[in-house]
Amino acid sequence: MKVLKKFEIKNSTHKDPRKRSYLTPVRIMKTWGTVENAEVLLKPKFGQAALEDTGSAKFVNEKGEHAAILLDFGREIHGSLRLCTQSSSPERNNVIVRFGESVTEAITPIGINNTRNDHANRDMVLNLGFLSDNETNETGFRFVYIELLGENCSLSFKALEAVFIYRDIDYIGSFECNDETINNIFDTAAYTAHLNMQEYMWDGIKRDRLVWIGDMHPEVMTICSVFGKNEVVGKSLDFIRDITPVGNWMNGISSYSMWWIMCHYEYFMQNGDLNYLRKQAPYLKELTKYLTELIDENGSENIPENRFLNWPDSENRAAMHCGLQGLLKITLDKCALMFEALGENEAKENALKGAEKLKKHQPDLQGVSKAAAGLIAMSGIVDPKEVEEKVISLDGARGYTTFYSFYTLCAKALAGNTEGAVNDIRDYYGAMLDLGATTFWEDFDIKWAENAGRIDEFVPEGKVDVHATYGGYCYKQLRHSLCHGWSSGPVPFLLRYVLGVEILEPGCKKLSIKPNLSGLKWVRGTYPTPYGKVEVYYDGEYLVINAPDEIEIVK
Repeated sequence: MKVLKKFEIKNSTHKDPRKRSYLTPVRIMKTWGTVENAEVLLKPKFGQAALEDTGSAKFVNEKGEHAAILLDFGREIHGSLRLCTQSSSPERNNVIVRFGESVTEAITPIGINNTRNDHANRDMVLNLGFLSDNETNETGFRFVYIELLGENCSLSFKALEAVFIYRDIDYIGSFECNDETINNIFDTAAYTAHLNMQEYMWDGIKRDRLVWIGDMHPEVMTICSVFGKNEVVGKSLDFIRDITPVGNWMNGISSYSMWWIMCHYEYFMQNGDLNYLRKQAPYLKELTKYLTELIDENGSENIPENRFLNWPDSENRAAMHCGLQGLLKITLDKCALMFEALGENEAKENALKGAEKLKKHQPDLQGVSKAAAGLIAMSGIVDPKEVEEKVISLDGARGYTTFYSFYTLCAKALAGNTEGAVNDIRDYYGAMLDLGATTFWEDFDIKWAENAGRIDEFVPEGKVDVHATYGGYCYKQLRHSLCHGWSSGPVPFLLRYVLGVEILEPGCKKLSIKPNLSGLKWVRGTYPTPYGKVEVYYDGEYLVINAPDEIEIVK
């Protein structure tokens, strides 16, 4: 008997590392026109079409308002929509499918309140036949609006399912305390980063589905401290390196080339992969040399173009200079540590000389943002206590940004006010949760919460529609992304400064574990290492640490 060989597709470039799961809606927000038996859409169904109608929702357009429905899938996801039709009529029908990260976005037509089809279509017309299985493109969403177009027509749906597309990975790192708001913030921040771990690391799953490498430093720290080693990090770092010759800035932004270095430092310290770091050495040496040449004789950064820190600081020259001065100093410090591990002594000395030179210049803190202040404090150029007193402590959580929250919080902790940092996390990120967020946003100003309606409900009269009203620069109104990986900063902060886990040697071979309750009654958590997870519990009296034998613990 002839044995068939396994068929091989020889022109395949790579396999998709992601998994697909089908989700049933959890709530029907509203129907319009004539929609019969809508409740059957809330029942799990097999997507396979069949002649037998085991229960379907019928949309009918006769006179007046078109049949339409708004579905809620319970939380923000990344994926697509699967529309399984049941109609026996051979006639084809057009439907509108409109995705939304908020209720308002899902019911708002393209072009209104700055709705766009950027990076991924969120508003489209599909032509559907009977007994068919149809799927849209991928995007980020929680809500979906479906409307039957045409007059004197009908269409039945066996199922309307979300196709959840994600990396199926374990949450190894964890944090828990007596404050449920803080617990929810940690979990939501970790989930936000997870959704953006697609084939590559993305900045956002609706818009900004690109490898914006600078934005990803908080995301890389979250990935390392929750998921441990994951190939998406190296794949993304290599992708942006290979398309950016030294002398050009990654993503066209000067600070992003520095953030690329910072991402490598976090990844190396977490995983200790010296072979992978060696592959970066030629580019890293050349880039470091280029950066040190951008320091003037007075020790001031002198980056001539493509200056950027954070959208809210785009027009603040003082913040821009202060932040870039601090970031360049931190970057060169981290370069020196990586070059030491690589045995690249000449490159190490060059980085150290540049870092030392930058200490000669202390930027004026007058008019500086909390984001920039965080970087200058972390760099050691200015005393963190001075920075905290003059800038960061002012007005509580006002002035925080999602991208730079981690650095602002770190500066506060370095000044000895970790409890104040935890309070700011609770106020700032907790305000997004109070507005219905299940992932954290591209940007948020605590002032937006004043008299604002929730994003997971129809906004009542007299309340501010936060998604349709606020935002700026490239993220005005409904173009604003409500799931951005850069907003996951509470995860590494809580694990480092509250649970107290600090990596002292590459690959987690040596850890300092010194919990700081920061006003909490108890904390417990886990941290991933190449040797297995570390477990920590502390209640102010008892400190319990369980760690693999290969790891040296400093208490």
